[in-house]
Amino acid sequence: MKVPLLDLKRQYKYIKNDILPDIGELMENQTFILGDQVGRFEQAVASYCNCEYCIGVASGTDALILALDEAGVKNGDEVITTPFTFFSSASSIARVGATPVFVDIDERTFNIDINKIHKKITDKTKAILPVHIFGQAADMDFILSLAKEYNLKVIEDAAQAIGTTYKGKKVGSLGNFGCLSFFPSKNLGAFGDGGMILTKTLGDYERLRAMRMHGETKKYHHNFIGYNSRLDAIQALVLSKKLKYLNNWHEMRREHAHRYNELFEKKELLEFVTPPYETTVSYHIYNQYTIKAKKRDELKQFLDENNIGNAIYYPLPLHLQNCFEYLGYKKGDLPIAEMVSKEVLSLPVFPELTEEEQNFVVDKIEEFYKGKI
Repeated sequence: MKVPLLDLKRQYKYIKNDILPDIGELMENQTFILGDQVGRFEQAVASYCNCEYCIGVASGTDALILALDEAGVKNGDEVITTPFTFFSSASSIARVGATPVFVDIDERTFNIDINKIHKKITDKTKAILPVHIFGQAADMDFILSLAKEYNLKVIEDAAQAIGTTYKGKKVGSLGNFGCLSFFPSKNLGAFGDGGMILTKTLGDYERLRAMRMHGETKKYHHNFIGYNSRLDAIQALVLSKKLKYLNNWHEMRREHAHRYNELFEKKELLEFVTPPYETTVSYHIYNQYTIKAKKRDELKQFLDENNIGNAIYYPLPLHLQNCFEYLGYKKGDLPIAEMVSKEVLSLPVFPELTEEEQNFVVDKIEEFYKGKI
């Protein structure tokens, strides 16, 4: 049996009859940039995320960069974030001229360790950028309280977390800005790149709408220098169609995650495999089902050999990346992130995954450990 880490072809087969006619109409109209499709999708996401305003942009990375820019983050400022995340969480900070300041993570949730943020705040600190990693919310009450105390902006990286809730509230709507990614592998994925910024204030909304269009306030009139970062109409169309399935897909992922947990316990594998920790205050959408595994690299090779999709998110924490060498971090500075990066392994959890496939995955993991340890 072959089990992919993600199979978007199955999803497309299920929804293509809902999507293709409207794509055909868009082709006939030839309206590809922004337009009504994008506007309607922005309104739909605003409603879904319980936020006031949404601005569609070209990618999740662009969403972070534009949000940081709009938050006033600039050269010489510092932004506190996590080292255990996708590269753009930190590269976006550097792109606006600021310095990423890394704080170690919580060993159970993989999110930023809130108890270690305070020590990293300086006179140069402008913002905190928490990441809701793998679809589980960071501890936003503490982060928002700290931001208020020190007059800091909060930019939520919710790239993996559309639909995740924190104490009943959708993430991305809690800070000053929330940033979403619609990369195809996300729970709500486009047919290419796409992103979105969530904000609460009309002023930020209007400026960000201009910022994504080179700072254009009316045709060929520019009050400031912006970016070229627009969400394509075809992506907005596809995402609008997918949005109505999203809650069901979240629930299917959660069912798979909980079934993995049960199977690992039933097969007495918990001494070898640590399932994802799920807090009581977050609705976890499982963009990834990420375990901590003994002999991780050997297990990965074994799964590869048995045609079971898997991935390591993330093998090298950001503070140890070559491009951030200038920041002066060294091995041992953020020990939890460094340890976790050597143990984590993500398993298939996409909505269309079958029980037979899940059983095969866990049976092979059992075979590995019972034969190797």
